[in-house]
Parts: sequence; C-alpha cells; structure tokens
Amino acid sequence: MITVNAMGDACPIPVVKTKNAIKELRGAGEVQTLVDNEIAVQNLTKMAKQKGYGVKSQKLEENKYEVTLSISESSENVSSEQKMTDQDNQVVNHNDVSECYPDARKKNTVVVLSSSTMGEGDSELGAILMKGFIYALSQQDELPTTILMYNGGAKIACENSPSLEDLRSLEAQGVEIFTCGTCLNHYGLTEQLKVGEVTNMYVIAEKMTQADLVVKP
Repeated sequence: MITVNAMGDACPIPVVKTKNAIKELRGAGEVQTLVDNEIAVQNLTKMAKQKGYGVKSQKLEENKYEVTLSISESSENVSSEQKMTDQDNQVVNHNDVSECYPDARKKNTVVVLSSSTMGEGDSELGAILMKGFIYALSQQDELPTTILMYNGGAKIACENSPSLEDLRSLEAQGVEIFTCGTCLNHYGLTEQLKVGEVTNMYVIAEKMTQADLVVKP
C-alpha cells in the first residue's frame, strides 16, 4: 500500500498525487490518500469510479478523511505492455500493433484562454480557479495540441504569472503555446512574454477552425 498525504492541498492536487501514486504501483495494489475536506473525498471517489477502481472512505477526525483506492490487474493503470502478451507470454511489440491501436493524443484539441481568470464573479477566486485549471491540464493523460491565449489571457504567459511553470511543463511535453501579439502590445507586455510564441489572429482562427475540439474554461 502507498500512502499519500494530501492534507491542506487545494484541488486538483489530491487527485494528481493519487494518480501518480497509482502509477508507482505498476500493477495491483492499494493507495490510501489523506485529505482534509469532503470535496476532495468526492473528487477522489469520482476519479476511482471512472477508472474502475474499488474505493472506500472514512472520516478519521474533524477535517481529516481517508480514501482508499483498490487497483486490480484489470484496472486502467496496468500498462498495455503488461496486458498485451502473446501465447508464449511474450510482450507484443507496439510497432506491430500501432495501426490497430492509434495514439489517442493525436486528437487535435485546442484550449483557448481569453482571460486571466476563470468564470464570472469574484476575480480573486477566478484567478485561483484558472491557476488550478492550467495545473490540472498539465497533469492530464491526454494533453491538448495547442493552447491559445488572447485578450486578458495573454497575461498568463507573461512574467510573474503563477502558471508559468505549468505552461513550461506543457510546452516541454509538446504542447504548442501561442499568445496574441496585438494583445501583448495592448497591455504593454510584449517584452514580458516568458513561454511559447507570439502569434496573430490568422493563426488563432486557423487553429480553432481546424481543431477537433475547442476547450474554453
């Protein structure tokens, strides 16, 4: 069993830590995660059910909960190399089955960030939500192809942005990151861009119209 301490961690960190622990199992086993709120318990429970894991939770004391996930050999975290064996129990070469098992990451997903905050209402809360969204995005199994930032969203890729490290992580994993040059100029941020490339409205329109899926938080 692996124990994960996610006490005091904001969403989506408890889920991300738990998913990373599950990967460390490399097969069947249990992961026990400690959290300090019921929302985190609900998020972990939903994730477990989506993945086909067994899950149980209990309240240990005030503001302390324990969520235990049970992973079987048939669960999603067991790698395809462990599952895809031939009659002689030899691992099937992925090169031989690439046409039958296409790479799911090839789907052209574009994420559009038009503001430095997420949702309407309290701007301080919106900034926290946007930071959490970008972090959660960087932890997905299937990453987007492109991230487009324009208007207030251009600020997210600039100096002092709390999301720079997450954006750099996404870029390092092959995600295209483009920021509107007109927007940078409008806000006086042209010299402060710290990740990705400057682009224009033609490219933004092209990326969005050619996408299989456009995500706008």
